[in-house]
Amino acid sequence: MRLRPLATFYFLLALAPLVYAQDLASFEKRTTVKILPNGLTLIVCERPAAPVFSYFTMVDAGSADDAQGASGLAHMFEHMAFKGTTEIGTTDYPAEKVALAKVEVAYAAYDAELRKLYGQDPAKLDSLRKAFLAAQAEAQKYVIPNQFSEIAEENGAVGLNASTSEDSTQFFWSMPSNRLELWAYMESSRIAHPVEREFYKERDVVQEERRMRIDSSPTGRMLEQFVATAYTAHPYRRPGVGWESDISQVSATEADAFHRKYYVPANIVIAVVGDVKATEAMPILERYFGPIPPGPKPEDVATVEPPQFAEKSVVIKEATQPFYIEGYHRPDYRDPDDSAYDAITDIFSNGRTARLYRALVRDQAIAAEAEGFSGYPGDKYPGLFAVYAVPLPGHTPAEMRTAIHKQIDLLKTTDITDEELARFKTRARADLLRGLADNEGLAHSLAEYQTRFGDWRQLFRDLDKIDAVTKADVRRVANKIFIDTNRTTAEIDFVPPTDKAPASSGGAR
Repeated sequence: MRLRPLATFYFLLALAPLVYAQDLASFEKRTTVKILPNGLTLIVCERPAAPVFSYFTMVDAGSADDAQGASGLAHMFEHMAFKGTTEIGTTDYPAEKVALAKVEVAYAAYDAELRKLYGQDPAKLDSLRKAFLAAQAEAQKYVIPNQFSEIAEENGAVGLNASTSEDSTQFFWSMPSNRLELWAYMESSRIAHPVEREFYKERDVVQEERRMRIDSSPTGRMLEQFVATAYTAHPYRRPGVGWESDISQVSATEADAFHRKYYVPANIVIAVVGDVKATEAMPILERYFGPIPPGPKPEDVATVEPPQFAEKSVVIKEATQPFYIEGYHRPDYRDPDDSAYDAITDIFSNGRTARLYRALVRDQAIAAEAEGFSGYPGDKYPGLFAVYAVPLPGHTPAEMRTAIHKQIDLLKTTDITDEELARFKTRARADLLRGLADNEGLAHSLAEYQTRFGDWRQLFRDLDKIDAVTKADVRRVANKIFIDTNRTTAEIDFVPPTDKAPASSGGAR
């Protein structure tokens, strides 16, 4: 029997409870969770399809947790991830420790003179800078570059990486199963015994990253101003990479304090997925991660973004590709309507059948791209639902705004179709389950859901939330957030280049 797409969806929906139960029951049999006495959460999921495993370490601290005046500090740990430990990456750690302490003394003196608003002595500043550089050079003598990564790769590790978001920091790679103990030693050492080795060298790398991603990119500058304008109080208003003035002055001493506060076992979840048996793996993990000193779980960001009572806008005038984006404040991921926001994202943006693509790109032919996305720049705290469009030559951001608002108004005044709702639910279910197909994706999902909900099983319960979304929910949520006073817009308007004109101009109003 050949089923039509909609009939296929309802057929699958009828089977959903059975599929859900079998999947959850299967994972429950293969998944073991243990919270160690020091507070660290370990998850082991057995998947013996191939003799490899993947791990995902999630630290519940991201750029939103940066201290005032130290934006970009959480991001620094992504760059420091593979610098080594007290035993890896050094020829003589006791001597290196002394040398690194001298670097901090020299930097503190140089920084104090540099920060003087008046009375700065140029000759003294130059002398202090030279002393700081000399101390760095002395500490560098003990460094074995890239040793941490090389040891992992020589033992079969692939995909070594780390990432930082506004909400968390992640570390991950895959490795042969017979190297589980080596990995446990390396990862636990990185958490318990980090060394802020080559910190200022990496700080320079981050500054260059900022110059490339933001300062030299019109779109990057616009997005930075867009978020800074949308948020008045919450740390989401700061760029994850950091403000230039903060990056240029943050110290290894501050990084060490950040690590001691946030990289405590109670703030970390580690998931291991692959050809490992929990009965054999868990004792190994306990032996290496158990001795990490405990500490109190840090409090979440206390600042709550106040309601927005007026539309805000950013306009950049520059001889570059025009761009338009607008964002609306929405609740965090725990909101009962979270799946309704996912539905709106799917209906607006998922593929060539999506409303924004059909209207702006295909039918009107005024945009090269048009999409919406939710939970920007993060979703641990209330974020933004954003919609953007890139005008084709001869078209303007103002046209993008008008066309986007027409689509938003349709969402507010007319129910979506049965087919659109069905496509969302089918794709959402498929995307969620597809993410469990490989060890890396599953380890990521287990760690993330355990961190966010305190129970990895919420991963499967989300299927129920997806199935429960109705057309009325979508229309209700659209009317709740898509209001003028809740909107922040940003655009790049093309202006012809002139010899006298500055590189860019504009601002928030």
